[in-house]
Amino acid sequence: MISVLVNAYACSPHWGSEPGMGWNWILALSKYCQLYVITEGEWRDKIEEAIAHLPQKDSIHFFYLPVEPKVREICWNQGDWRFYYYYRKWQKRALELARSILDKYPIDVIHQLNMIGFREPGYLWSIKERPFVWGPIGGMNLFPEHYLSHVDWKHALKIRLKNILNKWQMRYYSRVRHAILRSDALIAATPESWNVFRDYYQKESFLISETGCTIHPMTGNEERYASGKRLELLWVGRFFYAKQLNIALETMAHLKDLDVHLHIVGDGNTRETSYYRELATSLSIADKCTWYGKIPHQEVFNLMRKAHLFFFTSVSEATSTVVLEALQCDLPVVCFDTCGFGAVINNQVGRKIPLSNPSSSAQEFASVIRELSNNRALLRELSTNCAAEIQPYSWDHKAKQVVSIYKQVMKRYDK
Repeated sequence: MISVLVNAYACSPHWGSEPGMGWNWILALSKYCQLYVITEGEWRDKIEEAIAHLPQKDSIHFFYLPVEPKVREICWNQGDWRFYYYYRKWQKRALELARSILDKYPIDVIHQLNMIGFREPGYLWSIKERPFVWGPIGGMNLFPEHYLSHVDWKHALKIRLKNILNKWQMRYYSRVRHAILRSDALIAATPESWNVFRDYYQKESFLISETGCTIHPMTGNEERYASGKRLELLWVGRFFYAKQLNIALETMAHLKDLDVHLHIVGDGNTRETSYYRELATSLSIADKCTWYGKIPHQEVFNLMRKAHLFFFTSVSEATSTVVLEALQCDLPVVCFDTCGFGAVINNQVGRKIPLSNPSSSAQEFASVIRELSNNRALLRELSTNCAAEIQPYSWDHKAKQVVSIYKQVMKRYDK
């Protein structure tokens, strides 16, 4: 069995996002490898409680490097650049711990797993004695600036400056360059990352999204898509600029003549929430919207099993767990053709439109939704296709792909 030293700063069996992603990768890989995992340890009790009940518990060995509560608070505040200072210090500690683990255990491969953002590759790449795998790697897509029309000028300026910084860091930031060039294998989370490795570094990479899913039996959709029923759209996300809830609301304004309803799950700060609710009122679609706020995960799944379409208007993120969750519930997806989720959705399970500008996008989404509303048989077919199309995105399938990568780099390293 291959022994792998894994660097996973964020890991939790009871959270989504980065911590949940880290946990699910470790859970899946541990069925095929001996894992020695360096993690921060905020959820140490939960991790050890969960491991105790796993059949592969003897294949997972955790090493904890906790940080101060204030650092954890900064980490949870997305967009706080102070986090990178503390995260870099943590990665230096992780390098020291990694060297001690290598002295005690028979490690075959080193894997820098998460956080997935490219800006902080850690320092384990500097260990020359073992093959080094980095990824999935994300954060290399630039924010499409045409979609900043509803953002205040200060925030818009910040995003434009971030785009400029991203371009520079992707190409010239020394530790990123060293990590990429040193890597024996790179795993790109999105097509954008794959293109950067090829175009800037002339290095091939494996395209494997950072998130996955658990395959469940089909939910059944014979009655869900019966003709004559009101078309139920579901939108899930935080109320901030990248999610573009404004486009979903403007799309609804183009569908006033249809019997269609938008279910909105999520929340934002007071200003964001007021903005979107007022926008719905000004567009005269308030009666076509139901606002749920932030609700438990299981209730989101319940809504997914009742909806007809998952309406995903984000323009900048990686793959997004919620898109795969929709497919798990046999729910077709309408989204933009960008980022990791654009690579997942095809005409077998949904529809996607190109990036352009908010006004044109709302009109294009409305046209797509109108077509599907008028063709419930096609909607039913898309729903039925989800079970087959989601198979390559299961955690077990992804784990087998990564184990195959481990074997490849081990062979090359031994030559």
